[in-house]
This record gives sequence, structure tokens and C-alpha cells, in this order.
Amino acid sequence: MPHNPDSFFLFVHIMVRVMNLRTISLCMIVKNEEKTLPRCLESTAGLFDEIIIADTGSEDATVETAKKYTDKVYDFEWCDDFSAARNFAFSKAVCDYIMWLDADDVILKTDYEKFVSLKNSLDGSQDVIMIPYNTAFDENGSPSFSFCRERIFKRSRGFKWKGRVHEAVEYSGNIVFSDAAVTHKSVKTHYTERNLNIYLKQEKLGEPFSPRDKFYFGRELYYHRHYSLAAAVLDEFLNENKGWVENDIEACRVLSYCLKETKGDNAALSALFRSFLYGPPRAEVCCEIGNIFFELNNFNTAAFWYEQALGSKPPEQSGAFVDYSAYGFIPAIQLAVCYDRLGNPEKAAYFNETAGKYRPNSEEYLHNKKYFDSVLSNGK
Repeated sequence: MPHNPDSFFLFVHIMVRVMNLRTISLCMIVKNEEKTLPRCLESTAGLFDEIIIADTGSEDATVETAKKYTDKVYDFEWCDDFSAARNFAFSKAVCDYIMWLDADDVILKTDYEKFVSLKNSLDGSQDVIMIPYNTAFDENGSPSFSFCRERIFKRSRGFKWKGRVHEAVEYSGNIVFSDAAVTHKSVKTHYTERNLNIYLKQEKLGEPFSPRDKFYFGRELYYHRHYSLAAAVLDEFLNENKGWVENDIEACRVLSYCLKETKGDNAALSALFRSFLYGPPRAEVCCEIGNIFFELNNFNTAAFWYEQALGSKPPEQSGAFVDYSAYGFIPAIQLAVCYDRLGNPEKAAYFNETAGKYRPNSEEYLHNKKYFDSVLSNGK
């Protein structure tokens, strides 16, 4: 091995290439994230070969905070376009691969080593790496809501972000799935109308909406309780039949919420049944159907749909929004209530114990357990 320092570093550089190890740039866009940015970057310490941060107009100490972690901090003039900001950040990257994170994301210790292994496995043949994005958790800290996102890209492919809001990359090539997850830990307690206003601006400017834009525009309208407008946009999205199948299924579910508020249960049920046109019944949809019949005190029919949910399996690696509780805990706990109302405490207790297998520390399960223990002991 060479003893000259310059020769040594050259030797290391050559060995990295010989061993097919690849470098990764972390690219972020931030605004007013002085509280969450350190948590994010400290959770990723040592993973990335460069960190690029594009600030879109912070009014706090975000820029000063970012400079503690990297000297590649850039100003980007905000133009109501998240894709433009992300593409700007990506343009500054020089490593073999690019990964993106938001400031309120973290990499947990349990996933850190998985990312190290993933990085060591990169040999240049991978174009896109899909990563689970865990955004909600139960009382045990287990992910209850998750979906896969395009997270790491081969820089030489030149992939671009598209969409002013809820931006995404149109990717292709060799797509690899990893089990190294990114965890979303938002500290926000209030969500503004920023995203909705961007869509309204896009509409006012006469800019065309892609199918994805229409889907997310409808969701934003629903979130802000513009139920009739949301229903109209989502119905138009579905009727055009140009959307991604997972968005089609989710659109039916959101449409059902809007129609329940404006037209009642029958219209809501029609929207939920419409989702079956796009694929097998999903547990999330079955639970929603069960909920409607439960509210109507039709416990036999409600139980039927909860049992369909309990027997379903989540669509792995599909990119779908997956509410894992709908595939286990929720239908089981609801079945316990249904069969109790139907006068079958033994079956009700069985399903409550099933719910307990998923979430043994849940208040609902523990409360029901006391109740069923008492009912069954008195019945002996």
C-alpha cells in the first residue's frame, strides 16, 4: 500500500471504483425548518457523500443551521412549484446517485444499517430505488400507514420532478425495492391552504392538469371541506380513465367521503364499490363499507365486509397508500363489536383476541377484554 498521503487517497479512490461502490448526494428543499433539520441530518450522519440544501425563503435560522452540516446551501426563489425547487437541488448534485428527504423525515436506527447495506450494494446497474415511507404509527411504534416512494435515483439518468404540488418523478429502467425505510415525523399541528392555493393558481393560469394533478387537487379540496367541488374533480379524474390504478382506487375512497357528506350513504357506497373496477377489494375499502353498514346498525352486513378486510393482504411494493391497521386490528376490533351486538359473545371475544395479537397494548382491546371476560364468566 502506498505511504505518500496523496498516493494513498488516490489509491482509496481507485479501490472504491474497483469495488463498484457508489457515492450518494442527499438533496433537500427547506423553508423554516430550523427545529427539524438537525434531527433529520443527525439521523443520516455518515450515509451521504455530499449534502445539498436549497432554501426556498426561510425567515428563521434554517440557513444558518444548514451550514453547520454542509457548505452546499443555496437560495432558491420560491415560485409555487415544488418540482422546480427539487430539480434545482438535483442540478447541484455530483455523486453517482441522488436521494431526497424532507426536513421532517428521519432514518431510524433500525433502518440505518439497512441503508448502509443498500449503499454498499449499489453497482451502477440500479436506476431507481423504491423505499418504504412510514408516516403513521400505532401505540407500539409499529408503522400503521406506509407507501413506497421513488427515493434514490441514478444521477446520469437525468430524471426530472413534475407537478407544482405533490410532485413526483417519472422514472424508468432498472427499479429496485429496498426494505430500508424513511420515517416521517411531522411536528406540524396546523396545515395551511398552501397546496390548495397553488392548485387554484394553476387553474387560474390555465395550466393543464395532469391526471395526478387532478387526483391530488381533489384530495386537497376534500381536506379543506369543499366536498362538492372535490367530488366533481375526483369524478372527472375517474371518468377520464387516465390515472394510475392506485390513485384510481384511492380516489374512489376519497370520493365516498365527499358523497357521504353531500348525498348520503348510498352515494358513498356506490363510490366504494366503484373501486372494484380497478382491482380486487382492498381492506381499506372493505372497512369503509363495513363502517357505513355498522352506522346503519346492519351488523350482519358490516361483519361480512370486516371479515373480507381481515382476510385481505396489503399490496406490497405497489406504491399504494397502505393503512396496515385495516388489514388486521381495525376489522378485528370492529368484528368484536358486531358479534357482541348480534348476541354472540364467544365469537366477539375471539375477534377481540385477534385484535390483541396485532396491538396488545391498545386501549380498545384491553377495555373489551375486561368486558368479555366478565360477560363470559357470568354466562358459565
